[in-house]
Amino acid sequence: MINLHKELLAKIDSAITLLKEIENNFIPSVFSNSFGAEDMVLTDILAKNAPSISMITLDTGRLPAETYLIMEEVKEKYSISLDIYFPDPKDLEPFLNQFGPNAFYSSGQLRRACCKIRKILPLKRALSGKKAWITGMRKQQSVEREDLPLSYFDQEFQLHKFNPLIEWTTEEIWGYIRHFKVPYHPLHDQNYPSISCAPCTRSIKEGEDLRAGRWWWENTSDKKECGIHFENYAATK
Repeated sequence: MINLHKELLAKIDSAITLLKEIENNFIPSVFSNSFGAEDMVLTDILAKNAPSISMITLDTGRLPAETYLIMEEVKEKYSISLDIYFPDPKDLEPFLNQFGPNAFYSSGQLRRACCKIRKILPLKRALSGKKAWITGMRKQQSVEREDLPLSYFDQEFQLHKFNPLIEWTTEEIWGYIRHFKVPYHPLHDQNYPSISCAPCTRSIKEGEDLRAGRWWWENTSDKKECGIHFENYAATK
């Protein structure tokens, strides 16, 4: 078993303290889980230390088959409940009928519209009535996330947003997973550091940005975000 260094132990303690504070002061709160490595670390910490914080995930209808495997493993291993939110057919069906199933490849505008229908609108339903939202975002994941704070008030969703792993490194994420034998997404073993919808995610090459596999066909100067996180944070600055 890998020994945890003092800095990581301190970060684990800080994450536990923050989550317990959220549990005590921001109920009802919710953790949005997309089953990436960071979210699996949070799943493990939450289940052990703050189980009254609810957990949700977004089933966009285009997820990789491997995501459903880890989703089932989470439900079997952890006692924490998992609520699944799906796109509303009243939003999705007109979009598909007008633009087709792969419209996101055609333009940035259509890709963002697809993300809104499959992610943002279901998330709004999931966050309705909640006081806090917990994510697995980290500064090291992308240039756009380098200045993200530990917490802030999200103006779009009108609740407090917390990023307990914001200062964790990739090595620390995997150190935790290996030490505590946390299950993780099978696609991570195929060089997928960031995983979302199957048509919009690919593996990355050595030296590429951690989010280079997301919407890779778009202009490289575009922000590699769907609008759930970065745009909402930018609006608060």
